[in-house]
Amino acid sequence: MLIDGHGRTVNYLRVSVTERCNFRCQYCMPEKPFSWVPKENLLSFEELFLFMRVAIDEGVTKIRITGGEPLLREDLDSFIKMIHDYKPDIDLALTTNAYLLPQTAQRLKDAGLKRLNISLDSLKPAVAHQIAQKDVLDQVLKGIDKALEVGLGVKINMVPLKGINDDEILDIMHYCKERQIKVRFIEYMENAHASQAIEGMHGREILEKVKEKYTIKALGREGASPSFNYYIEELDYEFGLIDPHKHDFCENCNRIRLTAEGNLIPCLYFDEAMSIAESVKSGDIEAAADVLAQVLKDKPKENRWSEFDPNSEDISTRAFYETGG
Repeated sequence: MLIDGHGRTVNYLRVSVTERCNFRCQYCMPEKPFSWVPKENLLSFEELFLFMRVAIDEGVTKIRITGGEPLLREDLDSFIKMIHDYKPDIDLALTTNAYLLPQTAQRLKDAGLKRLNISLDSLKPAVAHQIAQKDVLDQVLKGIDKALEVGLGVKINMVPLKGINDDEILDIMHYCKERQIKVRFIEYMENAHASQAIEGMHGREILEKVKEKYTIKALGREGASPSFNYYIEELDYEFGLIDPHKHDFCENCNRIRLTAEGNLIPCLYFDEAMSIAESVKSGDIEAAADVLAQVLKDKPKENRWSEFDPNSEDISTRAFYETGG
């Protein structure tokens, strides 16, 4: 069992397989050139898996594959199959923008993937283009339909932005209700790589939008999930809200993150990291396990966001496209 320095059980590993992305979303990396880390700087799937076996053997029961956009990494399905074959009952999921899902969903399902978290910020082509800086909506919707068709579990993530897509909160919810999938509204996470022209909505503002039409009942969090759940009586529908500016978001944190270059990160919003790259490249599993132990010891009690002044010095310099959000 993996226990951090504050007594929390860590059983969730998020693995970024690439920092590359085919979108340039306003809240992530709108100005980043379309470039990528040289292949030789990335850990191979075999090297990533070498470390992941250690984590699984020590008690990790949930793995999320992220990016960037993870579907840009060639032969990703073979990596998923490695994990599934080693521990078939592991909760194995992937976060994606869905653009490449029409041609990959079946292979991912066949390899052992169980679930997808898909970003969908608008149902309006022009607004989706404005956010992603690319004509994406038609392909994304096809990707969602294909994922459902092949039997993958699907959750939708939406980041409401003031004056851009804040009028679509209910529209996205209705879209998800019709397909019997859950939506989670996510507060915009301030970071130095995002557009400085955008402003996110606070969790309470998102809830007020829903309350304009519906009655909601607070259900609370499920275990260590960052999503606080609500129930809409009129729709018989449950949705989630992820509000990282509140430190209770951190109380039961059960996760650590591994980047494609081998940096093991104890907290999404912290810049500190330790590398396992040298250890796994040399096959030194004990050294990699020692790094893991130190990262767990150093894992902070809470993030550096401020609920009261999110535009202060608390803005993160962490590139979320490297850690998968």
